[in-house]
Parts: sequence; structure tokens; C-alpha cells
Amino acid sequence: MSASARSDANTVDSVPPLARLFPLGLQHVLAMYAGAVAVPLIVGGALGLTQAELAYLISADLFVAGLATLVQSIGFWRFGVRLPLMQGVTFAAVGPMIAIGTQHGITAIYGATIACGVFMIVVAPFFSQLLRFFPPIVTGTVILIIGLSLMDVAAGWIVNNAEDGAADPVSIAFAAGTLLFIVLIERFAPAALARVSVLLGLVAGTVAALFVPGMVDWSGVGEAAWFGFVTPFHFGLPTFDAASVVSMLIVGLVIMTETTGDMIAVGEIVGKPVSRRQLADGLRADGLGTVVGGVFNTFPYTAFAQNVGLVSLTGVRSRYVATMAGAILVVLGLLPKVSAVVEGVPRAVLGGAGIALFGMVAASGIRTLAKVRFDNRNVLVVALSVGIALLPTVTPDIYARFPDWFTLIFDSGISAGAIAAILLNLLLNSRSAKARYGEDPAVGSYDGVRSTAAIALIHPEAVGTGLIPVQFRDGDGTELAAVDKDGNPVDAHVVVPERDPGR
Repeated sequence: MSASARSDANTVDSVPPLARLFPLGLQHVLAMYAGAVAVPLIVGGALGLTQAELAYLISADLFVAGLATLVQSIGFWRFGVRLPLMQGVTFAAVGPMIAIGTQHGITAIYGATIACGVFMIVVAPFFSQLLRFFPPIVTGTVILIIGLSLMDVAAGWIVNNAEDGAADPVSIAFAAGTLLFIVLIERFAPAALARVSVLLGLVAGTVAALFVPGMVDWSGVGEAAWFGFVTPFHFGLPTFDAASVVSMLIVGLVIMTETTGDMIAVGEIVGKPVSRRQLADGLRADGLGTVVGGVFNTFPYTAFAQNVGLVSLTGVRSRYVATMAGAILVVLGLLPKVSAVVEGVPRAVLGGAGIALFGMVAASGIRTLAKVRFDNRNVLVVALSVGIALLPTVTPDIYARFPDWFTLIFDSGISAGAIAAILLNLLLNSRSAKARYGEDPAVGSYDGVRSTAAIALIHPEAVGTGLIPVQFRDGDGTELAAVDKDGNPVDAHVVVPERDPGR
């Protein structure tokens, strides 16, 4: 098969053969598993749930995460962005949920979660109009922030909850060994194996850890049942406390902010940037997953940023890889014993793989920022946004004395950085910048006021979004018709550079 044919086969809507589809999907599951089960463990532990109840929370979480991923990747009607995105419980809701559960009980958490999901479904089409505030200067900065912020997760896996915050040298060795193995696979292995390098790294690291006493804990495998049902309202019917609902609605806004960045990021990585309609569909899927989560005894759902890095690392664009991963999650939610096996992967091994995954997210942000004309103003937009985003990462208690509504937003470096990037771009870049640069074919940051994510301007599937008329030239320079939002020819005022057909 020629290189161009292989490129054509590697699209968002292509279906890889099962022999590749399953390991690629499993790789996504392993990449997100520790993060997926962390929230129910944290919240359940804070509320004093028993071991059996915690196990049930984890099964319910995996089951609903799988369902939400199926909706997001396959899509139906106006639900689902139809891109390779994985869904999981958001960390943004941990603090509010513990506060709600402590004061009003766990059923109040589920009532607020259901209300949050309904709210997200209703406001999704209005929130999607904010896509015009995500040009390259903003999207690149947010993607960079996502990658940098998630490094704290990778470090936490390596440290493995040590009281003094220092990692054991053995853990560092396994993290470094896993990372080195991934690099060697990428460098020397055939292309087919290189695409599952992270999965092979996790397997190799776990096998090696079997020779270190206490490194792999599979004691829960024998105690776990082979099959278990996830039933609605296991802890009782939901209750709706007004203050709890309001606090969770704020969480919903944070979730949509984070998910918007993730969807734009994965859209650019796979060469299919999201339109406003797709963004609204993806946000509706987030809301639906959150509603289902409240019904099935789990929590609000969002796109998992770490899996965005895996899409970039593997180079596999097919959304059906996420579909397979969603099916695996559903099965894991119904098979507690299998879940216990996956849970036995050492955290240090996950941390080594996480460095590669989250670093790829940050690198994707840098690649997007390469489209931006960097004058002093744009440098300031990136510098201040990254700085604001990293404050709660390097000093987690920096906003501890502020009101709950403030900490809810700014304790999340991703949402704080996104808000800062949007506002700084609007403040420092305006239409006057366009006059300063003239009719330059490159997409500048001044498009932040009048346009959408810049990658959408140079992608054929973005034609018809109604944002601006665009004139295209194909690979040999032949001029193509410019169209408006209704597909009617117009006099284009933007001429884009040639597109790389391999993207």
C-alpha cells in the first residue's frame, strides 16, 4: 500500500482491523484507568464508605465512562462530537462533591450531578458560540497548559501518595525504565508495534515489577466477583439541595471550558477541527454522560486530556479506537475481577507512561502556537496565561482563603489558564492588529475577535461554518471556489496557504 493510500485509510471515520483496534483501545483504557478510578476513591474515602461501597463506585464509574465514551465517539442525533475522545469523571468536582456529601449526604451529590448534566445539555448550543474566542493563540496556550498541568498527575503516580512527597528510588527507576522502553519501541520497533508503544511499556513495566516484592498488588483479584450489575440509585433516590445544585452548575461551566479545549485539541491532532455545531454536540454528550452518572451512582463526566496525548503519540485518528475503549470500559465495569487485574498496574509504571502522554499534549500546544505571529503582545498572552495556570499546580493551597466559588474555578489550572488566555487575547489583540499586519495569508492572533479556531480556517470540512468566507487553493495551487455559510460563491478575503494532504 502506498504512503498516500495509508494516509487516506487513517481518518477519523476509518475502522482499523480488529487485530489493531482492540490493543489500541486497551491502550487508551490503561492510560486513563488510574485517573478514572481516582475520583470515586477520593470522594468515597472522604465520605467514609466501606470497601464494598468503594468497589461498587469504581465499577459504576468505569461502566458509565464506557457509555459516555460510546456516545461521544459514535454519536447519535445531536449528541457526540464523533472524534476519538475518552470520557471520565472530572477532578474539578471533587471538592464540591465532598462538601455536598459531608453536609447533605451522598444522595445530594447525585441530585446535584443530575441537575448539572441537564444544565450542560441546555446551555451547550449557547456555550458553543464561544468557539470564536479560541484562535491559535488561545487554543495553543490552553493545550500547552493542559499538558503542563497533567504532569502533576504523572508525578503523583510516581510518588504514590508518599507522606513526605518524595518518590522511592525504585519507583523512579520503574518510571524511567517504562519511559525508556516506550522511546526504544518508537525508535526501533516496526510501525505496527510503535502505535501501541504505551501499552507495551505498561505491560513490560508491570512484568518487571512482578520481580520486586510488594510492587504489584493483585490481592484484590481473588476477592473480586467475576460479574456484577451496576444498578440505578444504588445509594437511594437523589435529593436536590438548592445550594448544592448551584455549586455543581458552576462545576458544569468549568467542565465545558475544559472539554472545549480538549475537543479543539483532538480535532487539530486528527486533522478535523470542530465547528460550532460539533462543539455543541460534544458538550451535550458531556451533559448526557453526567446525567447518566447521577443515575448510576457516579459523578460528572468530561473528556480526558491524557488520552488526547495518546492520540497524538500513536498517530491513529480513528474515532472507533475510542469506541472500542468505551466497550472495554463497559465490560470492566461489569467484571470486577478483571478490573482488579488492571488496577494492579504499578503507579510508578503509569507515571512513566504519563510523562510521555502529557508531554505530547504540551507539544501539541506548541505546534499550534507555531501558527501564531509572536509579537510582544502575543508573547505576553502566552506567558501570563501559563503562569496563572501553573500557580495552583506548584502551590495547591494558594487560593485556600478565597470563597468557594473562586477556588472552584481557579484551583483548576486548566480553566484558570483558559479564561486568562481568552481575556488577554481580547484585551491585547483587536482588529487594529489586522491593519498592522495587512492582508497576510498567515492566520494571526488578531482573528481572536472575529473568527474561530484558526485551524478551522484552513480545513476543507470547516467550510460553511458561517464565520468568514474563505478562499482555498489545493496542493498544486489551483484556485477553488470561495463559499459563504450557505455554500454560495463569494469574493473571498482570506487566501490560505497550501495544505499538507497528509495531515
